[in-house]
Amino acid sequence: MRLNHLRERLRSLGPELLGFAAAGICAYAADLGLFIWLRGPVGLDPLTAKSLSFVAGCSVAYAGNALGTYRDKTAEVSRLRQYGVFFAVNIAGALVQLMCLAVSHYGLGLTSQRADTISGAGIGMALATVLRFWGTRTLVFRSTGRTSGRTAGTEASWTG
Repeated sequence: MRLNHLRERLRSLGPELLGFAAAGICAYAADLGLFIWLRGPVGLDPLTAKSLSFVAGCSVAYAGNALGTYRDKTAEVSRLRQYGVFFAVNIAGALVQLMCLAVSHYGLGLTSQRADTISGAGIGMALATVLRFWGTRTLVFRSTGRTSGRTAGTEASWTG
């Protein structure tokens, strides 16, 4: 019985996970494209270019989630405050990726380019994505039992 309950909860998360992933893919594309443009033709230094592209990527992800994945959630706070919390969750995700890279490179002595890629862009990205999904779902677009109507009564809580 417990396994059926878990299976049903995971199945109910499917559309939400797909929407979150779609917003994330669009955000990644915006971040990468802008970074390449700012570094190349515009000629900005790497940290400035990455900072600007990160903010743009966060904005695309927020818009995708607010207007798409979580559009039926009734906002308890202003969109500006929601965006601020969303941005903080994304900063935390970036820190998770950096921590994975630092532990692997400096703590474990795995210093090859392949090890850095696996720890930062592989393991770090996976852990950061889980954190971002949880934070977006529970801190930014939290469910209060109220919806705008379309999905009333069909929401599942990931945290219990």
